[in-house]
Amino acid sequence: MQVLPVMVAEMDAGWRPRQAQSINVLVGRKLQYLRLGHAIVLTFAGDAQVVIESVARLYGPHGRADVEPGEYPSDALAALLGDVVSSARTRDTGELELGFRSGARLLVEVDAEFESWAVAGPGGVLVVCLAGGELAVWGDTPRS
Repeated sequence: MQVLPVMVAEMDAGWRPRQAQSINVLVGRKLQYLRLGHAIVLTFAGDAQVVIESVARLYGPHGRADVEPGEYPSDALAALLGDVVSSARTRDTGELELGFRSGARLLVEVDAEFESWAVAGPGGVLVVCLAGGELAVWGDTPRS
């Protein structure tokens, strides 16, 4: 299993305006693996990953849990293991919002100075939230 780097290595990415859009490459995929650390990596069935490098908020049956990457990140996201993504979209602010079949919802915030999150999927799809919420997109990502 390979973790994809979040750094922007090429400048030929397609820039997307700040408007809400679906990220269908995650929908229907089961969360199989979770790695906590300075970056939080969610690995889904079918070679899809979400890398989180900013504050995330998990909303579930027991309320809200704040998750921040770092030396001692919260393990609250472990509750999502085995759950399936029912919706995945970016907000017009650049935040990433994932809905799960269990009813849980994960919201990854935007950082003003650093890359916040990335989604990698099959076929070379890569969506990176740059500083301030701008999105860089490589590959063919279906848009709503």
